[in-house]
Amino acid sequence: MRRLVSAALALFGAFLTPALAQQPQRSECLAMANAAPQVMPVAFRPAAGSAEVEITYAGHSTYYIDTPGGLRIATDYSGAYQVGRLPDVVTMNRAHSTHYTLFPDRRIPHVLHGWSEDGKPAIVSERIGDTFVRNVTTDIRRYFGDDAGADMIRDGNSIFIFEVAGLCIGHLGHLHHKLDDSHFAQIGRLDIVMVPIDGTYTMSLEGISDITKRLRASVVLPMHRFATPLDDFMRRIGQQFEIDRRIDRSFRMSRDTLPTKPTVIILDGV
Repeated sequence: MRRLVSAALALFGAFLTPALAQQPQRSECLAMANAAPQVMPVAFRPAAGSAEVEITYAGHSTYYIDTPGGLRIATDYSGAYQVGRLPDVVTMNRAHSTHYTLFPDRRIPHVLHGWSEDGKPAIVSERIGDTFVRNVTTDIRRYFGDDAGADMIRDGNSIFIFEVAGLCIGHLGHLHHKLDDSHFAQIGRLDIVMVPIDGTYTMSLEGISDITKRLRASVVLPMHRFATPLDDFMRRIGQQFEIDRRIDRSFRMSRDTLPTKPTVIILDGV
């Protein structure tokens, strides 16, 4: 009888394990965004020396994220913007060739496309090292020479979200339209957000400013900057945001060192 029970359990486990592996990973940023407010004890103090990430602006829409576990991530990676060692993870969007490459270095182990070739939304939801990576798809405009007919490519862009060291870090990609409530619900809480502020190639400054204000991230990192007057962007997002302009191209941040007032950090060391 015991042998029969053991055999049945083993068989059940064989079917259960793949099923569990196919289930979507759990997002801590979504869980925290949807959680009910909690009462914190007066004597509460955050743990000292919490883990830090290092963020480097390489140029255009490419930021490098170096995690406490030694993982290196590059956003909207085309290979044109290199800083230090080769990344372990690259994310891409299909807007144009400055945001992706179909021929990345073969030594990069994880290449994540923000689009799918089968007409379905790309689905990214996986843990790589100490980081959980997921995406939220949006539509993108078609470019000259694309004669497919429609004005927009459905789900052609992805907002990538990186959850690491207790931080929720979002990269809006080549965003072309306003986000609706379903997008914000899928994004969840962001502590740090990378925002395109060109005002033309992606979306209007008014539109991206509205999104930035609603996301309410502690740190805003402009990208796709070109010649956009920073004062115009700051005026639109409002006085609730501080500005921190640095001559460096990198900074380190932990959950404990997030600014108390929402801050736009400009890295001018590119």
